Amino acid sequence: QVQLVESGGGLVQAGGSLRLSCAGSGRTFSTYVMGWFRQAPGKDREFVAAIRWSSFGTLYADSVKGRFTISRDNGKNLVYLQMNSLKPEDTAVYYCAASKSTYGAMPRDRSEYDYWGVGTQVTVSS
Repeated sequence: QVQLVESGGGLVQAGGSLRLSCAGSGRTFSTYVMGWFRQAPGKDREFVAAIRWSSFGTLYADSVKGRFTISRDNGKNLVYLQMNSLKPEDTAVYYCAASKSTYGAMPRDRSEYDYWGVGTQVTVSS
């Protein structure tokens, strides 16, 4: 069982930066693929980024590639999402998630993730 708690959301102007953190519990945290998703009002929850346990494998949605960076610290059970050059369209609730699908292609569908945090709001003003 893994419990996830996000933090770091807030209000920022377009062009600004935020760093989200996700604190995980459980001795097996380091073995999971960790991902970030987001959900804007009236839209489906969409994939943002994912990272393997070793940190040598990462995957990004095209919409955030080059602006967002996912990283993890297995020793501290933490996952980060550094968000730069933020745009109003990045406004959403951001969710941290953990996947047991550690082999094969990097999971990017929400159905492939087994544990979820409650989310943190990110609002980007124009």
